[in-house]
Formats: sequence, C-alpha cells, structure tokens
Amino acid sequence: MSKLVKPHGSDVLKTLLLEGDALASAQAAAAKLPQVKLSSRETGDLIMLGIGGFTPLDGFMGKADWQSVCDKMTLASGLFWPIPITKSVDKATADSIAVGSEIALVDEESGELMGVMMVKEKYTIDKAHECQTIFKTNDIEHPGVKMVMEQGDVNLAGPVEVFSQGEFPEKYKGIYMTPAETRALLEEKGWTTVAAFQTRNPMHRSHEYLAKIAIEVCDGVLVHSLLGKLKPGDIPAEVRQDAIGSLIDNYFVKGTVVQSGYPLDMRYAGPREALLHALFRQNYGCSHLIVGRDHAGVGEYYGPFDAQHIFDEIPKNALVTQPLKIDWTFWCNACGTMASARTCPHDGSHHVKVSGTKLRKALSEGGDVPDNFSRPEVLEILRAYYAGLEEHEKVEVKLTGHSAK
Repeated sequence: MSKLVKPHGSDVLKTLLLEGDALASAQAAAAKLPQVKLSSRETGDLIMLGIGGFTPLDGFMGKADWQSVCDKMTLASGLFWPIPITKSVDKATADSIAVGSEIALVDEESGELMGVMMVKEKYTIDKAHECQTIFKTNDIEHPGVKMVMEQGDVNLAGPVEVFSQGEFPEKYKGIYMTPAETRALLEEKGWTTVAAFQTRNPMHRSHEYLAKIAIEVCDGVLVHSLLGKLKPGDIPAEVRQDAIGSLIDNYFVKGTVVQSGYPLDMRYAGPREALLHALFRQNYGCSHLIVGRDHAGVGEYYGPFDAQHIFDEIPKNALVTQPLKIDWTFWCNACGTMASARTCPHDGSHHVKVSGTKLRKALSEGGDVPDNFSRPEVLEILRAYYAGLEEHEKVEVKLTGHSAK
C-alpha cells in the first residue's frame, strides 16, 4: 500500500498510453483516419493525458466541462479542475469531421502520429471569456491570451488513446519521468511527504533557498522542470537541466532531491496555473507544492502573491496537495545570508532581490553576476550557453513586472 498521496479524483492513475499489441493495432487503424494537427501546447496536454498526469480525465473537454472550469474551477461533475484542457481546429476542419467519428492526432511540428480521438462533440467558445477567467486579462500581449486567441474557432471533444510521449523520453533521458515512474522512485526512497518545486528557469540562490526550506519540513523535494515550450528569451530545457543538476550535486545533501521534468508548455496563467501545478503534482505523488513569489506569472498581470492567495479561495477538499507558501526571498547583506521577509529584520537597502529574469538579462548582456545571486557552477554553464548563441538567436531580456523590483 502506497503512503504517497492518491491521484486526483481517483485511487489509481488513469493512463491512456497504449503499449504492445494494442498500440500496434491502434496505429494501423489510425493510418486510415483523417489527420488533425496538434499545436505544441495540445501535444503536451495529450502526452499528460497518456501518462496519467491529468488523471482522471479521459480526453479533451466538452463544452459543459469547459464552461464549468472557466466559471467554477470544476468539471461539470463537480470535481476540481482549474484550467481547460481542450483541442481546437479551424471551422473548415471542424466541418469535415462528423460527431461520432475517429480522428488521428498528429504533432504539427514533427509530423508524428500521437494518438486518436473519438469525437463526441464539436463546439465554439467565447475566447475572451476563457481569457478573462483563466488569465484575468484579454490583453493580447499576454502570451497565454495570445495562444487562446490564435487557436481555432471550434473545439473538438472526446476520449483519446495516446500512442507516444514524443521526444521527451529520449531527449531528456534520466530526467523525464512519468507519474508512475516518479511514484515508484519516491516509494523506493521511502518518502511520504514530497514538495514539488516548479521551475521554468535555472535555479538561482533564491530557488535554492526555497527548496532547502521545503527539505526541512518534508522528506524530500522533487525539482520538477517544465520541458515544453517557453517564451522567447527563456533558457532551453536541456541547458536548464545541466545547471540544476550541477546545483543539486554541489549544494544539496545527497538523497534529498529528485530532479525530473514534465512535458507541458507554459500557459503563464499565474494563480490558475499554480492550482494546475498542484493538481498534477498530486498525480506525481507530491504532498506539497512550493509557491513563492509570482508563481507562473508574467509581467504585472498578477500580484506577487496572488498564486498563494488563490489556494485560500478554493474548497478545502479540492486538492490533497497543499501549498508551501514562502514569502519574498532575497540575499541580505546585513544578515550575510539568504532570508525572507518573514525572517529578516533589515530594510530593503540591504536586500539583493534575485529573479530568473534579472539573471537572464545580466547573462545575455555579458554583465557581472554577484556571488550572492547564483552559484559559480551554475553560472559557468549558463555563460557557456549565452556565449554560444548566434546573433539571430539573441533576444533582449526586459525587466518588467515583479522581476524589475
């Protein structure tokens, strides 16, 4: 009997990934079906459906679920769910697909056949309503809003069978793990309380401090990196993984941290995405999610601690996985160490506030990075990455929102 938290809304993981003879048979049948392309975000969502990361969903959401998720943060059944998981197409494609028919789902970039869907429903949505409820804005400059507004006008819904995990198992060998694999490792280590650390950046000193706080109160930490697409100027996952691995090897007690990754793209939905992060970390076996400043945020669309406050606005039984809320963290020159607003008595003139954006800006411009900002082993890896960029690959990093403060 596992002592880890149970999957969300289920006693067992709901995996939709086919294997063996069932996979071969389904692939042969799918070769005769009409093909529908998946965006990068949709491919990541499909893989999560396949590996049980989105337990207990059995496919892409219908209109009743979409509406309820937007308005109430629950599926139509009443089960908590904070962000719609949908598949969209243009009207012409939708018109060519009959409800009750099967379609083959193909990644638009690689051309790989990723799975099949039984189309149970076709429906249009109010995109502006989705953006306002999920992202709290309709500003097209918001990367998540842009993603929704540019998607097709019709959503297709229905159960899926998944054929592939895409490039992730090979490209991130030793890092990428399914929920079942992660749970097996955590159980082998004898952990029962596990804090997930969500990151789309290399870990700087503030991140290191957050993880070490969690290790004090939990059996260990799962450093769980996003391996899908980011916005321009962010550091690629393979570079980030090397930097994080170096930090763990040099500055954490052996056996207290597991480094891993998952296949989603960022939505930059701030508070709502923090809830989704907690939900699927429950499926990975984590009892807690570290929630610091501006979790999953972008620009100034959300307050620095909105992602913490939202956990107080949902029903107490909505999630088993709970937030570890940690205040603004920084290096304090007077204390001579990392501290937080709850532990440091000194005023802001003594504080060096660390952010991933500030780190990327300094490195991208060849600037100096103080020792109290990031560890030297991490900086060596990141400097080598930036030094190797061609001119056309360089993106100006602007300090906006909370990262500028």
